[in-house]
Amino acid sequence: MIGVDREETLRRLAIHDDAYVESILSRGFRDTSASGLDAKTQALVRLGALIGIVAAPPCYMCAVESAKAAGATEDEIVGILVAVLPSIGADHVVSAAPGLGLALGYDVAAALEEPAGRG
Repeated sequence: MIGVDREETLRRLAIHDDAYVESILSRGFRDTSASGLDAKTQALVRLGALIGIVAAPPCYMCAVESAKAAGATEDEIVGILVAVLPSIGADHVVSAAPGLGLALGYDVAAALEEPAGRG
């Protein structure tokens, strides 16, 4: 974690140490050294955060691409919706599902509009 221990990281984030925050942000999404997580875990956590804030659909595109590039399967990506449901509630998950679906190449809204027995 950028050469500091977990307690120092917590302190720096708690006081909003601008230099520390900027040093993390400047590394971008693909650099996992600051978090200490492997690339796949970091990408899945990022998707969970986007679901939690019901991000705009384009935000999911980049995050899904990163997760896939790090070895995440589409089933694991969709599984995040189920994993975060108890923590963030159904409203957020229901709102996020169509955007995540689009990022995976599946138009949930169009599928719901298809007549019964098709698709």
